Amino acid sequence: MEEASKSLEIVRGYFADFTPLQLQQLTALEGLYKEWNTKINVISRKDIDSLYEKHVLHSLAIAAAFDFQPGMEVIDIGTGGGFPGVPLAIFFPETRFHLVDSIGKKLKVIEAVKEGAGISNITTQHSRAEEIKNRKFHVAVSRAVAPLKELWTWAHPLLRKPSTKSDADILPNGLICLKGGDLSAEISESGTRPKIMEIYDLFPLDYFREKYLLQVSFP
Repeated sequence: MEEASKSLEIVRGYFADFTPLQLQQLTALEGLYKEWNTKINVISRKDIDSLYEKHVLHSLAIAAAFDFQPGMEVIDIGTGGGFPGVPLAIFFPETRFHLVDSIGKKLKVIEAVKEGAGISNITTQHSRAEEIKNRKFHVAVSRAVAPLKELWTWAHPLLRKPSTKSDADILPNGLICLKGGDLSAEISESGTRPKIMEIYDLFPLDYFREKYLLQVSFP
C-alpha cells in the first residue's frame, strides 16, 4: 500500500481534491493491474511499473481539460485495459462510462479491476464501436486506437448532438482522444478540424512531450 501511495504522488501533484474513496480506488489500481497483467497482458511489461504516469495520469489529461457533468454518458472506444475510461470513471463518479472493446479478455480485466476497486459507474461491452446500435452518448473518448478519420466515423453515429449552442459551448461534446507524434497528415486526412491541446502544457513531464488531446466537436 505504501509503495502504491508513493507511485500515486505523481498524480496527486496535479490533482489535489480527491476524496478518500477516490484515493482508495486509485491506490487499488496498481495491485489489481499488476496481478491481472500476469494473466492477460493489457499493459506492456516495461510500462506496468509506470502505471500512474503513463496510463493513469495520461488518461486524466482529459479530466484536466474537460469537466464531465453528473448524468453524462461517455463511451470509451477501444478501451483495451481500461484507459482512459477507468481513471476517468474514478475522477467523475457521477458520470456513466461505457467501455467497449472487440477483445473480450481485455474486458475481463476491466471487470475485475472495477470490482476490486469498487468502481460502480462503469459498464462494459464486447463489441466493435461500429456495431453498437440504439445507444447515444454525450462524449466519446479514446486513446491510441485508430487514425482520427476512423475514430470520427465510428464515434459520430453514437453521439448526441448538443441541444443548444450554449450547451455546446459549456459542456464537452463530440470525440476526445489522446494521440501522439506528428498528427498533421492524420488530421488532414480526417476531414475534421479538431481543437488540439498539448498535454505537456498540463503536465510538464518528459513523457508527455509530443502527446496531444484532440477534440472533434459537432460542426
